[in-house]
Amino acid sequence: MAIYTEEEARKIMEKALSFSTADICEINLSGSESGNIRYARNSVSTSGHRSNQTLAVQSSFGKKSGTATIDEFDDASLEKVVKRAEELAKLSPENPEFMDPLGPQTYDKAINYVEATANITPEYRASVANDSIEPATKQDVTAAGFLDDSYGFSAMLNSKGLFAYNKFSNVDFTVTMRTNDGTGSGWVSRDYNDVTKFNAAEASKIAIDKAVMSREAKAIEPGKYTVILEPAAAENLIRNMGRSLNARTADEGRSFMSKEGGGTKMGEKILDERVNIWSDPLHPEVPTSTWNGAGQPLKKTTWIENGVVKNLAYSRYWAEQKGVEPVPFPSNLIMSGGDASLEDLIKGTKKGILVTRLWYIRSVDPQTLLYTGLTRDGTFYIENGKIKHPVKNFRFNESPIIMLNNLETLGKQVRINGNLIPYMKIRDFTFTSLSDAV
Repeated sequence: MAIYTEEEARKIMEKALSFSTADICEINLSGSESGNIRYARNSVSTSGHRSNQTLAVQSSFGKKSGTATIDEFDDASLEKVVKRAEELAKLSPENPEFMDPLGPQTYDKAINYVEATANITPEYRASVANDSIEPATKQDVTAAGFLDDSYGFSAMLNSKGLFAYNKFSNVDFTVTMRTNDGTGSGWVSRDYNDVTKFNAAEASKIAIDKAVMSREAKAIEPGKYTVILEPAAAENLIRNMGRSLNARTADEGRSFMSKEGGGTKMGEKILDERVNIWSDPLHPEVPTSTWNGAGQPLKKTTWIENGVVKNLAYSRYWAEQKGVEPVPFPSNLIMSGGDASLEDLIKGTKKGILVTRLWYIRSVDPQTLLYTGLTRDGTFYIENGKIKHPVKNFRFNESPIIMLNNLETLGKQVRINGNLIPYMKIRDFTFTSLSDAV
């Protein structure tokens, strides 16, 4: 077993710390148990189980640091890895941005571990595959999917007295459905800390229906369209925008959050007033650890409020340079939504395009947050409140900043990749060319 209790983890790390002769020593211990099943061409191809455990030691003499890792925790091995980290530290150049580690901290009790997820069995994974493959076969559709479940822990101890421990669980599922004539494709993704919230048959049906509906897509002219972005499509762009909430890159004039002539856009209204984005490690739908890799406590933090920039993330080093308090980077992103379902958004659209997801996204201009990429796995033309027919995929060129200033309607929130993102209807979304890819 690779999972240690809080007491067991502390004991191992304290033993390792006892061998340290460095000015500063930080130890991280982690372990996980995980299982998976993969299927393609309507048949299971692989399944497996992984058990991992790692102890990492960072030793520092002044501003010189070295790191070594090991996966054996007997006394001799622990002493060996500590001495190796110290040898490397003495050989290393000084880090001009070195920060002494934090001392003891107080953390909220995390809620990101669910026993049911830790108890997933090989039989359960097989049933998930069957819940995709069997209905796909009946619809003349081929399924290709992957289920990965895991649970584990991470712990930190340093020579300044800090100790942190977190236990987690997670399950991730994706499936692509392709019609056997090769003209239609559908896709769905699900992720949870709590596997009891997951319904493989429901998720697979969505992907199957989209595949069947997207057969023989028609080409329409690129241009600016009203779009309904499903959360999986919007999340890619929102997450990229979240990365720009970085005080250092803004202060150095390297991001969209940089103000012309110097300074940042802190306090400025940059988005539609209905846009609110925050992070919260204790949100019941998207919980995370309550501390980060630097040992900083993570709390609920507002980033965008009524379209106004309320916070930028400050690393401990950059906060010290600027004489402000550090603001940890978000562990999740939560965007407020509305009450509208996907069906409601479609019914309220005279002419528009429904986008299942975006992929192959690349940055075009970091100063404007302009991105390009492609739609895929279900793109549909809407007319008079109904899906009229599938359309060929597009290349888009769009900025989440422009997108969230062209907001028409916010729908219900959905968890995607550990974030909580709503359906959204956007006007004047820019499609620049067509793609023949299904």
